[in-house]
Amino acid sequence: MSVVLFGGCSTTPQQDSRARSVSQLPGASRPPAALFEKCRALNLEPTRDLLCLSVGEQRLRWYRRSRSGASDSYVLRETFVCSTSRYGIGQKRNSYRTPLGLHRVKEKIGAGMPVGTIFKSRKPVGYTWRDDPDAGITTRILWLDGLEPGFNRGGDVDTHARYVYIHGTGDQASIGRPASHGCVHLSDRDLVKLFDNTPAGAMVWIAEN
Repeated sequence: MSVVLFGGCSTTPQQDSRARSVSQLPGASRPPAALFEKCRALNLEPTRDLLCLSVGEQRLRWYRRSRSGASDSYVLRETFVCSTSRYGIGQKRNSYRTPLGLHRVKEKIGAGMPVGTIFKSRKPVGYTWRDDPDAGITTRILWLDGLEPGFNRGGDVDTHARYVYIHGTGDQASIGRPASHGCVHLSDRDLVKLFDNTPAGAMVWIAEN
């Protein structure tokens, strides 16, 4: 049983003021130092674009490197309100929790599809405005892949095998509070912007705070 195929989202087809992007929040002008420490430990080069998610704040920050160098070369492009698991954080398969740690965007699904497209098993099957306003997975999918062996990669803690995505939801009103079954929800507007501007391979850092 996967997070996505049997999870999805709680749903009500409403809009909410929380489901919009926020330009900046205090203390987040640079990516967290822990991300760069983890990259060094894993002998990985940080990617040009970095997505840093705070579960405690329900915020996803998008950074882009302005020049080659260390953390001070990254610029905060935008901060998005998001929604993580209603069951909290956790790495295990079938826990329905949002995994922590260093990831990458392994696959991007849904390019060019209309906003509100409904996906099942990553295939378009309808539209929220015509078929199911309460659909769990909509608009775009960024499929995550863990980069930390034994923590979010491999065995029963493998993020990719758990089908953990960043994706849209029919329940736009829930964005801004924990409501998913393990995935990360964004509003349609924010998701499309992030999808169009973030390449496959971009690193994703998920932290408790």
